[in-house]
Amino acid sequence: MNSISMFDNTKEALPDFLDDIHMGKIQLPDLQRSFVWSDEQIVKLLGSISQAFPIGAILTLKAGNSSVKFKPRLIEGVELKTVPIPETLLLDGQQRCTSLHSCLRSGQPVAIRDRRNQKVQQRWYYIDIHGALNPNMDRTDAIISFPQSRIKRGGSPSRNLNCSTPEREFESLMFPVSQVFNYAVWRAGFQKFWNYDPLKLDLLDQFEAEVIKKFEHYQIAVIQLKPELSKIAVCQAFEDVNLTPTKLTFFDLTTAVFAADDFSLRDHYSDVSKQLSKYAVLQFVRDTDWLQAVTLVTTYNRRQEAIESGGKLGQLPAVGCCRRDVFNLTLEEYKRFSPITLAAFKEAAKFLHGLGFQHCEDIAYPMQLVILVGMLSIVGFPNESMRSKLERWWWLGMFGEVYAGWHNTVSARDILEVPQWLFGGDFPSVAKNANLTLTRLLSITQRRGAVYLALNTLLRKYGAIDFLSGEQLSNVKVFDGVIESHHVFPEAWCKQQLIEPKRYNSLINRTPLREKTNRFIGGKAPSEYLAKLVQQQGISKQRLDTILRSHLIEPNTLWDDDFEAFFELRIEALSDLISQAIGKAVQSEVSDELDSANLNISKVSKGKGRRAMQSKIGII
Repeated sequence: MNSISMFDNTKEALPDFLDDIHMGKIQLPDLQRSFVWSDEQIVKLLGSISQAFPIGAILTLKAGNSSVKFKPRLIEGVELKTVPIPETLLLDGQQRCTSLHSCLRSGQPVAIRDRRNQKVQQRWYYIDIHGALNPNMDRTDAIISFPQSRIKRGGSPSRNLNCSTPEREFESLMFPVSQVFNYAVWRAGFQKFWNYDPLKLDLLDQFEAEVIKKFEHYQIAVIQLKPELSKIAVCQAFEDVNLTPTKLTFFDLTTAVFAADDFSLRDHYSDVSKQLSKYAVLQFVRDTDWLQAVTLVTTYNRRQEAIESGGKLGQLPAVGCCRRDVFNLTLEEYKRFSPITLAAFKEAAKFLHGLGFQHCEDIAYPMQLVILVGMLSIVGFPNESMRSKLERWWWLGMFGEVYAGWHNTVSARDILEVPQWLFGGDFPSVAKNANLTLTRLLSITQRRGAVYLALNTLLRKYGAIDFLSGEQLSNVKVFDGVIESHHVFPEAWCKQQLIEPKRYNSLINRTPLREKTNRFIGGKAPSEYLAKLVQQQGISKQRLDTILRSHLIEPNTLWDDDFEAFFELRIEALSDLISQAIGKAVQSEVSDELDSANLNISKVSKGKGRRAMQSKIGII
């Protein structure tokens, strides 16, 4: 054995391989997922084998690996009164093997999924003998799919194909793929039907040599993982190769591992999900998010227990929630720490609601939520001092776009450093390193992303009021109203004034409003739509000014249609708001950098903004 290689490349005869599937010697890990191929995919697969073309390797694992326990299940279509313990588990190639077994070995119609309506249908497959021997015809065109009745309707009665009996198959010169490995019996019936006609027998001899023998002698390429592979290595290989039609996740693989101990992770998460969905901010928590959170809580507690047992710093267990960490999670640990994690998720929902996050779509980074859950599992119910620091960490993560390119080191760093900070320790790395620059704030024009979501949430939290309805937007959000970021100075008006798109599309010129309000504003100048609000809606000018100030907008700049003054003053106001949230100043670059961006910010205004922001440095 080559100790460097962790797998063997072998070949197995197709008939023997399908027999092993039919007898239950080869089974699947029970991932509770079944895929059904389309008619076109099965025709292409049969066409390839009938010409001895490669169909890709199959990945298997010898059963009995003590470190890797998957609950097995029979491949779809295999029915046994007594299910044996499998000798081999099929890790990749489920659809190819299922389709081949169904077509060639099961004796039953093949389940396919219609690409148009996604309904599952039953099909029988035939090979047009004349078409298969025609060198000018593509082999896939000679493979015909029949409905369960085995009668294929054409455009007219003369074009109908009827293979409902063996005699009709013989007459139509259509060979049933299901009889490939029972060819001698089918041939005997064919010969008798045609009274041993020499021309028909010659045709059949040629078909046997050029098509049937390809099936009988086909060799399946098999990659067999060696028994000594670790669970992490097997799961990683399993995940890497299963990319289509729906990529397997570490949740699916952990489900299969836990199922070996008669524990249904999927059922347990279903119960968890019902509890999480009671909180709007947690409604889109994915199964992988949940499992990562449990893993993060588990690995942190592993480390703490090692410290309490006198473990040395360099030898302590790692903390994290990457795939490797998840694959190392035991069922006992999952059962122990999932209740703690669930309680922390619920506490996270309350915490985020207090920050103004009222719906799952407000959260930019699922990983930041996972880390928050990990922290709350450590600190429990945070006191006032802890809460203010935790709030600062959350805003820094969003405005600093810390989790845009997440790596496992980020979660490990935060889960170790931030709780210590909450308990009075040193500043964590995220508080030192995360920043938002003025250039970055001015450059954002898309209505998505962490900074956009964070700023809209802050404005709602601090009382932003809808221009038209007079409602606090935080209340609108609670009751499922549609709120989006809309232009304060409408885009159509800005284009008429020849204002650059990167300025009028900037977050500075956007604010959260109801969709109905945005339609009311239309493309009018601010002074016009404000006057319309006064005249048609009966809103007083004083009330409108109050509403505008709730969005950190200086009212006179809108009444005067003064875009430049509005832009400068709102930069300062929003920067000040963000600075208070993150506990440090929005970093203002030198004048030349701002001027090079053609943002037309006056030097006086920039200086005032810097002084205002510098006064906010510190912890809120």
